[in-house]
Amino acid sequence: MQRYILVFALAGTLVLGTLSAEASTLAEFSFSNPTQEHAFRELTEQLRCLVCQNESLAASQAELAQDLRREIYEMMRAGKTQDQIIGFLVARYGDFVLYNPPLKLSTYPLWYGPFLLFGIAGFLLIRTLLRKRKARDSELSAAEHSRLAVLLADPSRPQEPLR
Repeated sequence: MQRYILVFALAGTLVLGTLSAEASTLAEFSFSNPTQEHAFRELTEQLRCLVCQNESLAASQAELAQDLRREIYEMMRAGKTQDQIIGFLVARYGDFVLYNPPLKLSTYPLWYGPFLLFGIAGFLLIRTLLRKRKARDSELSAAEHSRLAVLLADPSRPQEPLR
């Protein structure tokens, strides 16, 4: 029972720690109305931290993420739209800054690369298995195949050891 309580407490601590880290990163920014604050949160969650790469700007503690949040905050206070801010960041850092990059020629590797690698791996696996099967089947010579066929056809014949 104590084990379950300990696991539950640890999980709760991790969840609350994550939430408080995100809240502390966004708490320093104050807006005049809740819609601006919501737009800021939404925008920072759509953008990838360029240092962490698997975290959003909203959750990242990296210095670059803090600078980008501050820059986004200043642009929003200056009256720029989300599209203008995203356009600025994409022009500066490329499509990689977006968690959901647009489908265009330069982002084909991001979208289709995993499928291509999976297909190549599947092809190589099937080819290797077929080669092993063919090699296993061709281990016996023609004389050994005929001798084996005779032995399997006549079960009453005494078996000689294969050499």
